[in-house]
Amino acid sequence: MGWLFRPARPAGVVVRGLRRLADPRFYLKAVIGLGIGGLVLVPTLADLVNAAMKTVASEQGPCRIIRVVDGDTVSLVCPEDGMVSARLLGFDTPEKYAPKCLGEFLAAEKASWHLRALIQGADRLSLTQEGTDQYGRALVRLELDGVDVARLMIRAGHARQYGGGLRGGWCAG
Repeated sequence: MGWLFRPARPAGVVVRGLRRLADPRFYLKAVIGLGIGGLVLVPTLADLVNAAMKTVASEQGPCRIIRVVDGDTVSLVCPEDGMVSARLLGFDTPEKYAPKCLGEFLAAEKASWHLRALIQGADRLSLTQEGTDQYGRALVRLELDGVDVARLMIRAGHARQYGGGLRGGWCAG
């Protein structure tokens, strides 16, 4: 019969728990934690699903896109080169890691998710390397079902045409 009865909690434990639930800082920390988890964990899982399911035909053999860094940069794993950071050619998207305003960061997130969705929805992926940039990234042209991804990103409004040189800003004003 002892298992039916639980010993009473000390009053101090209950009061501290209620105070914690009444404190707005508790909810702010929870929202921040969930937000950070959403910005890191969810994209990582989506990229892993794409990498597991999709191979990209290339001159080096079948590669995998293991991470969408931002709307115009991906990380690849290829048989000959191993892990490579690749800048997608023909377009420019807002900066995710050095945005000049909140609007640019939000647009960069949208561009990244749109690129993930395009990759997920494609049946055939192929890339052609066209050199390297000043940061050591491979410069690649990515095609999804025979269509240049630059065209798809620009048409969707997540990118601008870009062929090198100065880039325009993404912040209003």
